[in-house]
Amino acid sequence: MLPAELLKKVKLLEIQTRKLVNSLFAGEYHSAFKGQGMTFSDFREYVPGDDVRNISWTLTARAGKPFIKKYDEERELTLMIVVDVSGSGIFGSQDHLKIEVIAYLSALLSFSAIKNNDRVGLLLFSNQVEKFVPPKKGRAHVHRILRDILFFEPKNLQTNITSAMEHLRNVLKKKTHIFIFSDFMDSGFETALRFLSRRHSVAACVVEDPLEIEIPKIGMVEMGDPETGENVTVDTSSALFQKWFKQESQKRRDSRNAELRRAKVDRIDIRTDKNFADPLIAFFKRKHK
Repeated sequence: MLPAELLKKVKLLEIQTRKLVNSLFAGEYHSAFKGQGMTFSDFREYVPGDDVRNISWTLTARAGKPFIKKYDEERELTLMIVVDVSGSGIFGSQDHLKIEVIAYLSALLSFSAIKNNDRVGLLLFSNQVEKFVPPKKGRAHVHRILRDILFFEPKNLQTNITSAMEHLRNVLKKKTHIFIFSDFMDSGFETALRFLSRRHSVAACVVEDPLEIEIPKIGMVEMGDPETGENVTVDTSSALFQKWFKQESQKRRDSRNAELRRAKVDRIDIRTDKNFADPLIAFFKRKHK
C-alpha cells in the first residue's frame, strides 16, 4: 500500500490540472500532434470536388455510379516524459521546487495524452538511466508516472544527458513525441540529442529558477552544489562576488543554449517564478500553425 500523503499529492496534481486539460490543453495537444497515417474506414458516394484518386473503381463498376474510399487518421500516438532527477531538481527559491513544476507540466501532458487515447511513458535519469516505464494508456498509469516523478529517489545526483538520449534511441522503435525536462546544465549532449530528433519529435523543456541566474545581496550565505555536495560560504553583498556569479551563470547558460541550437530540437523555456503552463501552451499553438 502506498502512503496516504503520497496518494493525496498525486490526486491533487490531477485536480489542479483537470480544468486546464478539459478547457484548453487537450485540444491544443490534439491539434499539434498529427496521427501516424490514414486507415480505410468506409465507402461513400462521390461528390464533385472529391479527390479522384480515392475512387473505388471496383465498387463504382458494381454500383453503376462512382464511390470513393473514406479514410480516418490513425490517432494513437506515444508520448514520452523524460525527467532529469539529478540534485539540481530539488532546488527552488519560489513556491515550488523545480521537480514540482516538472510534475505539474507532466500531469498536463499526460492527462491530455490519455484524453486523446495516446500512450504515455517515463524515463528518469541522473548521470545514468534511473528508471524506464514503458508507454501505456490509462489514468492509473499516469498516476504511477506522477508518483515516480515526485517521489523517486535517484541513486546518483549528477547529470549525463547523453546516456539518457542513447537509451531512448535503443528502446523507442516507433516515432515518439519526447519532452525532456531538465536545466540542461551538462555538456557534450548535442550529438546524442540531434540523433534522437532525427527519428522522433523532441522538445527540450528548460526549467530554471531565478536564483540560478541572479542572487540578491543578502550578506553571508552558505551555498551548496546539490549535485556534488560541495558547500562554500560567500558574501552575496560583495560586488566582486555579484560580478563573478553573473558572469559564470551567463557563461553556463550561453554554452547550454548553443548546444540546444546545434541539436536542432524544439525548446520551451520554463521559469519557476512565472506561470508554468503558458510556455507549453504557446509551444502547442506554434506547432498547430
